[in-house]
Amino acid sequence: MNVLTDYRVEDEIAVITMQHPPVNSLGLALRQSLWKAIQQALSEAQVKAIVLCSSGKLFCGGADITEFANQQFFSEPDLNALCNMFEASPKPVIAAINGQALGGGCELALSADYRIAEAQAKIGLPEVHLGLLPGAGGTQRLPRLSNVETALEMIFHGKAQSAKKLASTGLIDRIHEGPEDLRAAAIRYAKELVAAQAPVKTCAEMQVDTSRLSEDFFNQFRANNKRALQGFYSPERCIEAVEAACQLPLLQGLAREAALFTDCMNTPQARAQQHLFFAERAAKKIPGVDPKTPPRPLHKVAIIGSGTMGGGIAMNFINAGIPTVILDLNAEALERGLEVIRKNYDISAKKGRFSAEQVQQILALLSTTTDYGDLSDADLVIEAVFEKMEIKQKVFQTLDSVCKPGAILATNTSTLDVNAIAAVTRRPQDVIGLHFFSPANVMRLLEIVRAEQTADDALISAVQMAAKIGKVPVVAGVCFGFIGNRMLEPYGREACRMLLEGATPAQIDGVLTRFGMAMGPLSVQDLAGIDIGALIRQGRREAIAHDPSYCIIQDKLYEMGRYGQKTGRGNYIYEGREQKEDPEVLELCRHTADELGVAQRQISEQEIIERTIYFLINEAAQILDEGIAYRSSDCDLVWVNGYGFPAWRGGPLQYADEIGLATVVAALKRLQKELGAYGEMWFTPAPLLEKLAADGKLFKDYSHPKYA
Repeated sequence: MNVLTDYRVEDEIAVITMQHPPVNSLGLALRQSLWKAIQQALSEAQVKAIVLCSSGKLFCGGADITEFANQQFFSEPDLNALCNMFEASPKPVIAAINGQALGGGCELALSADYRIAEAQAKIGLPEVHLGLLPGAGGTQRLPRLSNVETALEMIFHGKAQSAKKLASTGLIDRIHEGPEDLRAAAIRYAKELVAAQAPVKTCAEMQVDTSRLSEDFFNQFRANNKRALQGFYSPERCIEAVEAACQLPLLQGLAREAALFTDCMNTPQARAQQHLFFAERAAKKIPGVDPKTPPRPLHKVAIIGSGTMGGGIAMNFINAGIPTVILDLNAEALERGLEVIRKNYDISAKKGRFSAEQVQQILALLSTTTDYGDLSDADLVIEAVFEKMEIKQKVFQTLDSVCKPGAILATNTSTLDVNAIAAVTRRPQDVIGLHFFSPANVMRLLEIVRAEQTADDALISAVQMAAKIGKVPVVAGVCFGFIGNRMLEPYGREACRMLLEGATPAQIDGVLTRFGMAMGPLSVQDLAGIDIGALIRQGRREAIAHDPSYCIIQDKLYEMGRYGQKTGRGNYIYEGREQKEDPEVLELCRHTADELGVAQRQISEQEIIERTIYFLINEAAQILDEGIAYRSSDCDLVWVNGYGFPAWRGGPLQYADEIGLATVVAALKRLQKELGAYGEMWFTPAPLLEKLAADGKLFKDYSHPKYA
C-alpha cells in the first residue's frame, strides 16, 4: 500500500489511515492511494465496515490547490469520483474526524455513512474564500445531512463549525470525549454498527427538508448578505448550488454543482482570491534568511505609549496570552488609555466574543508603568509615540540603556527612516519596524520593516510573532512610507489634485467605492485626520516643493482647523454618523484653482480610476524595482489587508496583471500629454512597469535580481 495511507484490518473492520503530513492535502497521490484502499476493503470478504481516519493532528485540510495550475486537480481519480466511491460503498463507512475537516476533507467525511468526531474538531467548507464553491458534493450532501440553514451559512461564509455544534443538526452521529484514542473509538463504533446491522446510507435517497423554509428564504438570505455579495462571484453561486440541492435529486444536483464550480474557476475573482491565498504563504519567506533560524524568546512585551495605537497593539498580545506592560510617562494619560482598553473588552463581552471570566483573565496579563526601568525584562519593546523623528530617537536612546541584551526594539513608525532610529542605539541589529494599522487590535496587516542592520533572528522572530497574534506579516525595506504609505502618497495626491480640477469629494470617493475600495481616499483622510497628513507633509517639504498645488486643499483645511471626523469638518461635514458634501469645500477648491491657474472641468469616472488606481500600480512597480518589496504579491497583501483594496481584485498588481500592464502604461502616457506641465511633472511610467509591459510579462513573473 502507498505510504500516504495505512491499510489494515482489525476484527473485520478495515481501517484506512491518511498519513500525508502536514494536513493530508488531497493531491493526486493521496487520492490514488485512498482509491486503492477503498477498493481493497470492498474486495475483502472478511471486511464488514470501513473506518477512515488520520494519523496526524487533523483529519484533512482539503484539496491541494497547487494542482489547479497543472490540472492534476482534475486527474483520475478526482475528488468527486473519490467521494462518490466512498458513498457508493455497500459496506458502512465511518469517518473519524479529529482536529479539522476542511474543504475536500469535509466533503470526504460527508460521503461516509456515519461520522464520529472529537468535540473540539472543526468542520468547514472554506472554498468561497478562494473564489470557488465546494465542488465534490459539499453543496448537495451537507443540506441533506444537516439542514439548509446550517449548510448555507457554512458554505456562503466559509466559516468552520465545531463538531459539538454540528451534532445537534444530525451531521455528526457521535461525539467522542474522554481519554480513549479516536481511532480505537471509531473501530468500536464501527463494530457496534455492524452488530446492530445499521443501514448503509446514501444521500441519493435523502431529500432536503425544506418544510421550515419560507418561500422567499433564499432571496431574503441574499438581501441580508448584500454586502458580502458585492464584487465577488462565488458567493451567489454558493446560494444557487444550495438552492439546487433543495430542488433536484442528488445526481442532478451534483451536475449543477459541477457546472457552477467550473464557472467560478474561470473568473478573475477566483484568480485574485487564490493569488492572495498563496501570497500570504509566500510573504513569510524572506530572501537570504534561513527559515530554520531560531527565533528569540517572546515571554514579555512592552508598549511605549498609551494612546489609541499603543492600547490597540497591547490588546493583540494579551489576546494571545502574552504578558504585556504599557509605559507612559503621563500617569493620567496612562489611566485614560487603560480605561479605553477595558471598555473595548466590555463591548466585546456584551457581543458574546468573550465571557466575563475570559476578560478578567486577559486583562490580568496587562500591567502599566511610568518607569522605563520596569522594561528591563521585556523581550520585545514596541514604541508607539508621536510620529516625529526626534521624539522616537529619544525613546530609543532610553530603551538602549534600560533593555536587556537581545531584546528586540521596534518602532511603529508609518513613514520615518528606521535606519536613522536604529543609528542612535548601540544595538542596531536589534532594531526593527513593526507598523501596525489602526485600529491595531482589528486590522490584520503588520508591515515589518527590515533596517540595514536588522539581525536575521530578529526578523524571523517578528514574522513568527505576527502569526501568534493573528496578523498577516509583510516584510519591507526602508524608504519613505515603506510599501503601503509610499503607494498611498500618489493615490492621495491625485485625489487631492482632482479637487482643484473640478471633481468633488463625493464624486471621487463614489468612483473608488464602486471600484471596490472599502472607503474613498477623501473619506479616509477625514477618518485618519487631516492634521496627521499635514504634519507628515511638513516633514518632507523638500520632496514636494516643486509642485505648488500638492495637497494644497488639505493644507488649507488643516489651517482652518478642519481635521476631519474628529472636528466634525474636513472634506465633508459630519453630523453624527452622517457624512454630507460641504459647499464651503467646493468653493475653497474653486477659489484655490483660480489662484493657481488650474482650469476646472468635468472629470470622467475612467480618469479618476486611472489617476488613482493606476498610480498605485506605478508606485508599486518602482518599489519592486528598488527592492523595497520582495515580490509583487507583498504589495497586494499590504493594500488588501491595510488599505481596503478589494480582495476580489487581488490587490493593485494582480489587478494590473488582469487588465494588462500595457493598458496601464498607455493610460499614464496619455495623461502625461493631456495634463500638460502637471502631467510632465508626475506621470512618467516607472521603468520596470514599461519594461514588463514591452516584454509582454506580468508582475507575478518578476523577481528582483537581488532576490531571484
